[in-house]
Amino acid sequence: MKTKKNKLLIEDAAQILTMRGEGSGQVGLLEHGWLYVQDGKIQAIGTKEEVLPAVPDGEDVVRVDASGKVVTPGLIDCHTHVVFGGSRVEEYTVKLTDSRPEALAQRGIQTGIYASVNMTRDVPVEELAAQTEQRMRGMLIHGTTTIESKSGYGLTLPSEMKMLEVNRLLSATLPMDIVSTFLGAHGWEEGKPKDWYIDHLCQDMIPQVASFHMAAFNDVWCDEGHFTAAESERILSCGRDHGLIPTIHTDAYSYIGGSDLAAEMKMASAVHLNYTPEHVFPKLRDAGVVGVVLPGIDFSVKHDRPFNPRPMLDAGMTLALATNCCPGCWLESMQMVLILACRQHGFSPAEAFRAATYGSAKALTLDDRGVLDTGKTADLLLFDVDTYEKVVYQYGRNHVELVIKDGSIVVRGGQVQPSE
Repeated sequence: MKTKKNKLLIEDAAQILTMRGEGSGQVGLLEHGWLYVQDGKIQAIGTKEEVLPAVPDGEDVVRVDASGKVVTPGLIDCHTHVVFGGSRVEEYTVKLTDSRPEALAQRGIQTGIYASVNMTRDVPVEELAAQTEQRMRGMLIHGTTTIESKSGYGLTLPSEMKMLEVNRLLSATLPMDIVSTFLGAHGWEEGKPKDWYIDHLCQDMIPQVASFHMAAFNDVWCDEGHFTAAESERILSCGRDHGLIPTIHTDAYSYIGGSDLAAEMKMASAVHLNYTPEHVFPKLRDAGVVGVVLPGIDFSVKHDRPFNPRPMLDAGMTLALATNCCPGCWLESMQMVLILACRQHGFSPAEAFRAATYGSAKALTLDDRGVLDTGKTADLLLFDVDTYEKVVYQYGRNHVELVIKDGSIVVRGGQVQPSE
């Protein structure tokens, strides 16, 4: 959705997290900071004396009193499966007290990816868009200004294209940027051999997705019981040949070489990394692969081996955080991701904020956001706290007072504002 690009002056913020600088814990903290936006871009940032000369005279400048508040880049949710139909609440509820497969089978409850495929495949595109829009609005009011959104619950060309079309439709109606990923290799069509499906992916599905410019990225799930490293290489190389950037789900429940492949192919990102051996982390660092870690899914499935970010950070990897919003992890709030990352996985608040902004932008190969600096896109949040650590300390409520997208206020007090 296009928004009017206002002239906007943020005055005297208690803290501005610019994310300028190097290092996993570097947030570029600026105290009593000022920031001026015009034409959707940051024109000046710094002290009052540094910023005011850039502000034109006139009454058309929107002024935001940020005293006692924190300003950060918009949160970037770089890994989601947010387009899906239905709900797996019955499966989730049963597993809370009885994780035995027979407990679900006795109740006739479908589980896993194919349950979501069957709930999504036949939903008309308009209804699927309406369900997804509700979730994306929840993400927006909690501070997400850019979101990655995958296909993967179709596993046929028409249904995968339908999911990507939902992204296109919502990009025109919501004040957030939606980056599309083709995840035809989330599984394979039921009743078809895997080899046949891989041929279909490479010969039919990927070329069609690319020719209609329906996605920027191509993804695959490389894990035991899913696609091997060799199969993943074929699928992702085919996507690259058609202009799609490779990324990979890997090492979530096993280590079969997917993270090594990510380094060899210099992919944009490798996601999950629960079982990745420490000797692989320097390879990923040197290849420029962003490690995307997912506190929400580890929490929702009560993962036997939660990811450990510390060896990754110690190796110098760039990490990103994301919700992984999906039927098995119905999580819309990146603020909750920050909380889980710190309490459950040992991130510092600074490391978590940097991963959810700068790191997530890198995972999506976006260099115009995730950092607050002159010339960058004016995607900003105003938090109703006086120090950024309180976002992860005072949990249980939405701390975002304003969401500013492309220089315009699009959310105020938890309410999406009418388009201008």
